[in-house]
Amino acid sequence: MPQTSSAKKALRSSQRRRVINDRWRGRLRASIKELKNAITAGQKTAALAAYPNAQKMIDRAARHHILTKQTAARKKSRFTQAIAKLA
Repeated sequence: MPQTSSAKKALRSSQRRRVINDRWRGRLRASIKELKNAITAGQKTAALAAYPNAQKMIDRAARHHILTKQTAARKKSRFTQAIAKLA
């Protein structure tokens, strides 16, 4: 347990941030899962419909430092390529 007042405050802040980050991460995973399911099923129209939401969630996660900028860019690039390969 923290002893100093600043350490106690840091613990409270950390717990609040953890809850917020978990929510963002859950939303991100849900949107990516929806897009991946559409891609693996070969449904181009569903993938194109799910991509903007997934892209927005990836960008928001990067902005909130849940993902790094490079990871976000790589994910978006790979999803774009996968959608383009669908016939």
